[in-house]
Amino acid sequence: MPSENGPVAELERVTHRYGAIEALSGVTIALEPGKVTGLLGPNGAGKTTVVRLLCGISRPSSGVARLFGGDPQDVAGRRRLGVMLQIGRVPESLTVREHVHLFSCYYPNPLPVGEVLALAGLEDVADRLYRRLSGGQQQRVQFALAICGNPALLFLDEPTVGMDVESRRRFWASVRALAEAGRSVLLATHYLEEADALAHRIVVLGRGRVIADGTPAEIKRLAAGHELRCRTRLPRPRLEALPGVQRVWDEASGVLLLTSDSDRTLRALVAADETASDIDVRGAGLEDAFLALIAADKEATHAA
Repeated sequence: MPSENGPVAELERVTHRYGAIEALSGVTIALEPGKVTGLLGPNGAGKTTVVRLLCGISRPSSGVARLFGGDPQDVAGRRRLGVMLQIGRVPESLTVREHVHLFSCYYPNPLPVGEVLALAGLEDVADRLYRRLSGGQQQRVQFALAICGNPALLFLDEPTVGMDVESRRRFWASVRALAEAGRSVLLATHYLEEADALAHRIVVLGRGRVIADGTPAEIKRLAAGHELRCRTRLPRPRLEALPGVQRVWDEASGVLLLTSDSDRTLRALVAADETASDIDVRGAGLEDAFLALIAADKEATHAA
């Protein structure tokens, strides 16, 4: 078993292949107790493969996967694990409450059914048949089934797909409550706002490798210090050549510059275009940083 301060799950120098396709290449990730770890990456980056390896669905082609210090396929470790995968299927002829009660019976120390329904935001539809639920409500049922066993570690793979804004915010509050109660969470998501709101730490995958690992603030600083929005008559090549500029995007209201030195960029912009207007400088968001990291990774691949 891991020590109190040791990782609850980890991959150590893991490579995994599906036939000739290398999904992961030398990946090392360790999940800390009581922390939410966000796992980000474009489609095909290896996020779902990480989840499958850590919960014992697949074994690494090379390297080591550990769950609570042991083999992820050991039953003792799996009983302490909750998993919500992208696609989950359950019988449609049972009610929400029946599903939660049934799944709770599989675990030695489950949470009370009422508590699970409350955490998942399902009290109002508890006696409704699963097939009568909306897509977002069915996602919340999958979340309820993942947490009903009172897990020490929770894997969430794209958990809020199909949820409306209110449901997503309520889900975030539930994840925070679980983490505050000492549970560890691995959150694989395409919603960068979600990762920024929930994660204590973020791991970014690109082409099956870890390309960034740190707190949300550290990830933002890795890619660019600030974003500068403005209207300008300067052409794109001139903007890209301004000091500090890392990337340029066109927007409906003007242009967005990602810069590592906003002061130098701003001075150079105004010197080159006195008509520049609607200038707004702010700290770079996680989405901007993520896009810059992925773009830099692709450029490095092409250069190689």
